[in-house]
Amino acid sequence: MLELASLSNLLTQPQQIVITTHHKPDGDAMGSSLGLYNYLIQQGHHVKVIAPTDYPDFLSWMPGNEEVIIYTEHTAETAKLIAAASIIFCLDFNNLSRINEMGELVRESKALKVMIDHHLEPEDFDDYRHWDIKACATAQLVYDFIANLLKHKELINADVATCLYTGIMTDSASFRLPNTTSAVHRVVADLIDAGAINWRIHELVYNSASENRLRFLGHCLTDCLEILPEYNTAIIAVSKQDIEKYNVNTGDTEGIVNYALSITSIRLAAFIVERDDKVKLSLRSKGDFPANDICKKYFSGGGHRNAAGGQSTDSLTNVVKQFKLILPDYKKLLIQ
Repeated sequence: MLELASLSNLLTQPQQIVITTHHKPDGDAMGSSLGLYNYLIQQGHHVKVIAPTDYPDFLSWMPGNEEVIIYTEHTAETAKLIAAASIIFCLDFNNLSRINEMGELVRESKALKVMIDHHLEPEDFDDYRHWDIKACATAQLVYDFIANLLKHKELINADVATCLYTGIMTDSASFRLPNTTSAVHRVVADLIDAGAINWRIHELVYNSASENRLRFLGHCLTDCLEILPEYNTAIIAVSKQDIEKYNVNTGDTEGIVNYALSITSIRLAAFIVERDDKVKLSLRSKGDFPANDICKKYFSGGGHRNAAGGQSTDSLTNVVKQFKLILPDYKKLLIQ
C-alpha cells in the first residue's frame, strides 16, 4: 500500500485526476465525489468526475455537477481520461464490479488507485485506502481525508461543504441511523460553519419530487405493499409495467423502502423492483437485524447491516417467493 506521506507529496503537484463512484450514484456517491472535486481543483489539479451511469435529478444542483461525465453517454472520452490519469479516486464502492464496464478500464490503468469507502469486504485493487465500515457515509471519510489526514481543513469551502453535507445527510437517512454518532454531528457542524446551508440542501434533495413520482409512491403504498406480520416484515414489489405506467425515472424509487420500514411493528422491509434485465432488491432493517446477510447469501449483493441491496435474474414473482421462503430462517431475529 502507498503511504499517506507519499500520496500527500504527489498531491502537492498538479495531477491528472479521475474521481469515480458506483453505478446509479446516490447522494453519498455524488456528494463525496463532488466534495473531493471541489477540494482538488483549488490546488490546481486537472480533475474529472466520471459517473458510470446517470443519477437522480435531485442531485444535479450540487457545485461542480456541470463537469460530471456519464460513462454510458461518453464511453470513448472516459476511456481516454482513465488511461491518462495519474490518480484515480474510487469513492463509495470497494469492488470494481460496482462500476460496470468501467471496472476493467480502472483495473488496467497505470494510475494510482485511491479508495475511500465504508462498505464491507473491499477488493484489493487499490494502492491507498481510507476505509472505515463504522463511518455513516463516504462523505464523512472524505471530510476526514481532507481535514485530518491531509491537514487542509481551511480548503473546505462552501462548495466542498455543501457536497459533503449532502452525502452525509442522505446516507444517514437525515441523521436517523445508528451510526450517526456525535462525531458525525461535529463534522456536520463544521460543514455548516464552512457554508453548507443545511435547510436549503434538505429542500433541494427531499422536496423536489415530480407529480409522477408522488403518484407512483401512492401506487406502491396502496397496491404493492404486503405485510407479513408473523415475520414483522413488509414487502413492496413493483413490476416493469408499473415502472412504465408511471414513467419512473432514475431516483424515483429512492427511499420508498423506508415507508414500509416506518410501520411500527416492521423490522425488515424489502423494495423489490423488476427492471429490463434483472430484479433489484433494496432491504432496510431496524436494530441488529442483518439485512446485508440476506443480500449476500441469496441475492448476489451486500451492503450494511441495516441497508443492503441485491439482484436476481429470476422473475419478479419467483424473487418475491424466494424472499418469503428465506424468512423462516430469520424468524427468531425478526420477532424478538
